[in-house]
Amino acid sequence: MTVAALARGRWGGLIVVGALALTACSPAPAHSPSSSVTLPPSGAVPDYQLGGAYAPGPEVGIVGRDRSAEPVPGVYSICYVNGFQTQPGELADWPRDLLLQRGGEVVFDPDWPDEALLDTSTAEHRDRISETVKPWIDECADAGFDAVEFDNLDSYSRSDGSLSFDDNRALASLLVDAAHTAGLAAGQKNAAEDAAPLRARADFDFAVTEECAAYEECEAYTSVYGDHVIDIEYADELPRSFAEMCADDASPAAMVLRDRDLVTPDDGAYVFETCG
Repeated sequence: MTVAALARGRWGGLIVVGALALTACSPAPAHSPSSSVTLPPSGAVPDYQLGGAYAPGPEVGIVGRDRSAEPVPGVYSICYVNGFQTQPGELADWPRDLLLQRGGEVVFDPDWPDEALLDTSTAEHRDRISETVKPWIDECADAGFDAVEFDNLDSYSRSDGSLSFDDNRALASLLVDAAHTAGLAAGQKNAAEDAAPLRARADFDFAVTEECAAYEECEAYTSVYGDHVIDIEYADELPRSFAEMCADDASPAAMVLRDRDLVTPDDGAYVFETCG
C-alpha cells in the first residue's frame, strides 16, 4: 500500500490516505451481525455530538454521543468509548502498568497529549483493559444506546513499534464481544487501512469515519461495510465544497458536516450541514 498523506481527525485516530486498491475494489464480504444487535439505518442523516449533547433536528436519524451523555429517544444512538487510550481527565483511573511506557515514562498521543496509550501488548493486559471498558459498554446499553464505537483502534501506529495491529485487534475482539453480549452493534472508528481485517477478525458491524471524503478514502470503508458507514466531515479543512462531496458517488450516504470541536448550537462556531 502506498501512503500518500497522513492526517489526524479531531476525535479519531490516524487517517491513512493512499492507494487502498485491493480494499476499495473488492465487494463487501458476506457478514452477518449478531442476531441480537440492530445496525444503523442505511443512509439516515447523522449528527455527531461528542462536544456536547443537544436536541437533534427532526431530519436526524443517527446521533453519536459520549458515553457520559444520554441517548436520544427514538433516534439510533451510538455511544462513544475511547477503548485504546485514556480519556482526558481519566488518567488517574488507570493502573500505571496498563499505560504504555518507554524508559519509565508514560507514552501519550502526540496530537492529544492528555490521552495516554493503553498497553495492549500482552493477553493479561488486554484482559484487564477489557474488564475496565466492559462496564462502560454495559452502561451504554443500560442507558438505551443502540451501538458503541471504539476510538483509537490504531493507537499502535503511534507507539513507535511497542504495540502491533494484532495486539489492538485482539483487544478489539474482546470489546466487540462485550458489545454484542450487551445487545449493542459495534462500530469501527477510523483506521481505514485496517477495515477489512478488523471486520473479518474482530467482527465489527459498521464504521464511523472522520473526513473520509476529504481524504478520498471512503471506499476503504464502504467496500467492507457497504451502506453501514457514517462519515463526519469538518468545515475547517474542506479540500472541496461539501456539496461536491455529497454528489461524489464514493461518499457514503450517511454524511454530515460539523465544526471541528463539535460544539453545541448556542456556540458561534457551531456548524451542521447535511447532504439533503
